[in-house]
Amino acid sequence: MKKLFVFSLILSLVLILAACGKGSANSGGQTTLLVGASAVPHAEILKQAVPLLKKKGIDLKVKVFNDYVLPNQALAAKQLDANYFQHIPFLDLYNKEHHTDLVSAGKIHIEPFGIYSKKYKNISQIKDGATVQISNNKSEQGRILLLLQSKGLVKIKPGVNGVSATLNDIDNIKHLKFLQPIDPALLPKAYQNNTADLFAINTNFALQANLNPKKDALILEGAQSPYANIIAVRKGDEKKKAIKELVDVLHSRTIQDFINKKYKGAVLPVSD
Repeated sequence: MKKLFVFSLILSLVLILAACGKGSANSGGQTTLLVGASAVPHAEILKQAVPLLKKKGIDLKVKVFNDYVLPNQALAAKQLDANYFQHIPFLDLYNKEHHTDLVSAGKIHIEPFGIYSKKYKNISQIKDGATVQISNNKSEQGRILLLLQSKGLVKIKPGVNGVSATLNDIDNIKHLKFLQPIDPALLPKAYQNNTADLFAINTNFALQANLNPKKDALILEGAQSPYANIIAVRKGDEKKKAIKELVDVLHSRTIQDFINKKYKGAVLPVSD
């Protein structure tokens, strides 16, 4: 009996070690990965990776979220294996404010941020005192200001890191009037209702509103943007085999070709 107990204990340890770094295994012997994502383009991209990962023994399941808070809450609470909706400045701010330790497992794509307007067709038309609607996402404020600065509408004060700049860190050259920030998901509706002169809208929400950033944005970020969207995981999980396989597949030529063809420059793949 004692020998049988020892044998069972050793077998259990072997199985645990074998599973380590692979995620949870389902009854079919495959590893299951549950990844939270925004609907567009993140979930669409992940769904293209499902058959590629299946060949590697990984059953990828995608849970769609429609906000920017719950995916990180769920990840920190171990309700997800990873999420895919945010860039590093947003993640850093979330970690700081919520005392979490989430990390990037890899950069996947860039969504060039856009400024949209129903009133103006070109930059030269923007009048002194034009109103600007931005989101309440603090991590995007510096990004918006850098975009406005690129067209001479504001100037970030010397010595201020543009990524972390706030409305208090600018010389407001055109005396722009920044309206009360709103939830990012509400920006497309505000644009449709024409409640301001300029709207800073995240590309994923612009796409959901049938806006084409390359055609419709008055001002658009270039591919050099530092705001690449990432696969986020709990610290230490970035070393797991299944997570590495997920990132590798998302960097594959198949997925990159899908991104380029599907979004026509509105979403740009990142290969590192």
